[in-house]
Amino acid sequence: MKSILCFGDSNTYGLKPDGSGRFEKTERWPGILSELLGHQNYEVIEEGLVGRTTVFEDSTRLGRNGSKLLPVLLESHGPVDTVVLMLGTNDCKTVYNASATLIGRGTEILLKQIRANNPDAEILLLSPIYLGEQVWKEQYDPEFNERSIVTSKELKAVFRRLAEEFDCKFLAASDVAEPSETDQEHMDLRGHKLLAGAIYEKLIA
Repeated sequence: MKSILCFGDSNTYGLKPDGSGRFEKTERWPGILSELLGHQNYEVIEEGLVGRTTVFEDSTRLGRNGSKLLPVLLESHGPVDTVVLMLGTNDCKTVYNASATLIGRGTEILLKQIRANNPDAEILLLSPIYLGEQVWKEQYDPEFNERSIVTSKELKAVFRRLAEEFDCKFLAASDVAEPSETDQEHMDLRGHKLLAGAIYEKLIA
């Protein structure tokens, strides 16, 4: 049985755009991916966390720095055959003041951690969905600003280059899914289904 570690933030966790909790396992993309791949041949390991960044510390929530936890998870779940990595959205928050290039450097650290743990592991690197144009407004998520939206759109090109450099498969989540109008940040049920299908196609190609 092959193992697939899905390491990401709230859009991997499956946070509902209306803030009412988490989508059911069969509704969020890792769960849908598991169904598509078949339980007999693949174990899909869900490691999504609300607020997770690549390398930045969240002063109000513990354990959000992805680079501090990923090596532990790779070891505890190891040997992992495939890692599906999708981070970067939270790095766009105003408090971090990070450019797309800097976020790319954080992602590079994660890719190196995966390679160090298992040089033969397959990596599917995803650039995240874009932030909605209104996300910075008070009724949505003022942790972001207007520049955050631009940065989220710049990640696609940065991550594509990283995938080439590290010989990873690449998928731009923004090509197949978008944030819900409800909160301008998280995928709805349709988005999760579309993303799961696109990831499935990449993994079996």
